[in-house]
Amino acid sequence: MPYIPQSDRQKFENILNSLRTILRYENEFKSSEFNFMISTAIADILDEKGMSYTNGANIIGCLECIKLELYRRVLSPYEDQKMKENGDVYENVDKEP
Repeated sequence: MPYIPQSDRQKFENILNSLRTILRYENEFKSSEFNFMISTAIADILDEKGMSYTNGANIIGCLECIKLELYRRVLSPYEDQKMKENGDVYENVDKEP
């Protein structure tokens, strides 16, 4: 859950501002670089905390929740708007069980 208390967010501000600065000067989103940043953070966590099934499963669970929250909060509303603008591709599908 990314909704941590405001007071706990402060410790991340410096690194997030550095990241924002880098991203502002990029002409395009580079998924390989984003993957590198996330993968390096994960490798550092595993190196520091140790490789175990629990640590690996916790990281995977966190990544899955990030994915689901991005879809729920950002992509789903975007797709709903585009469906209204461009028409529903499933309009002829019987939605009743």
